[in-house]
Amino acid sequence: MMSDSKKDCFAHGGVLLFLFALQFFLPAYHHGNMARIMVLASYAIGYNLLFGYTGLLSLGHAIFFAAGLYGSGLAISQFGFSVGVALVIGVAAGCVLSAVIGALALRTEGVAFMIVTLMFAQAGYLTVLYFGEFTRGDEGFVLAHADRVLWGVSLSDQTSKYFSAFSLFCVSLIMCLALVRSRFGKVLIAIRENEERTQMLGYNVVWYKFCTIILSGSISALAGATYALLFGYVGASFASVEYSIYPLLWVLLGGAGTVIGPLVGMIFMFYLIDLSSGVTTAYMLVAGVVLVFLAVFAPQGVMGEVRSRIWKWLS
Repeated sequence: MMSDSKKDCFAHGGVLLFLFALQFFLPAYHHGNMARIMVLASYAIGYNLLFGYTGLLSLGHAIFFAAGLYGSGLAISQFGFSVGVALVIGVAAGCVLSAVIGALALRTEGVAFMIVTLMFAQAGYLTVLYFGEFTRGDEGFVLAHADRVLWGVSLSDQTSKYFSAFSLFCVSLIMCLALVRSRFGKVLIAIRENEERTQMLGYNVVWYKFCTIILSGSISALAGATYALLFGYVGASFASVEYSIYPLLWVLLGGAGTVIGPLVGMIFMFYLIDLSSGVTTAYMLVAGVVLVFLAVFAPQGVMGEVRSRIWKWLS
């Protein structure tokens, strides 16, 4: 009989295999949508590490996504770096920023932590607007197709874009799965469930939280850098508070504390808005009503309910 560990690995491997196969069957419209969904789902995976597994509710994660976005975008547009170097710069920017913000934000807890992270995100957004000469503010700037070439492959091509987004999602999901199944991940879950008891057992709770913020911020920055390189647009809207709320919604809808939840939540939210906007101009009202019903009847999120009712072994 297959162990729960193997079932878990096969389930997540099956999801990746399914996403890989979709490339060959999706029509052009949904093909492009799926690439965007996988990049943003990777951003949500980074957020889920902090919120879903550690229990830290951040309202400022857009600053990390924007750090990767602008780090890579400006490296190409202003300094003429190659795609590979720009990607590294974007991730490094998010990593450094998350370390600085984490060191300061962890001096607080609870509601104060939420407010501090929100303030940092807003400061980041205003900084982007202030340096509009370089960032182009709300208008943003576009990266030329010729500048978005990696190892001779144009990232503007639909197939390359899909497989690049898929590669990012693979790395994010496998990293998250390995992390939460490791000793480190078990400590994070213990912190989420009972921080005081975890500290009494001798674990340095603040250090684990700090490391998780850096990991979460770096994954989010990687998603932001990839978004800029694949879709060729960098704008201040990605640094706004709205993009700090989005990953929270995606994680809650898909199932906080589940590895695959961010993808499910992202797909659900994306197509809910996409389909309802084709029917009525009040599409946000439709989306709001559906989300309320989902919150009432599936409070643990889609995959959270699946784990609770069917697949108890799901990470």
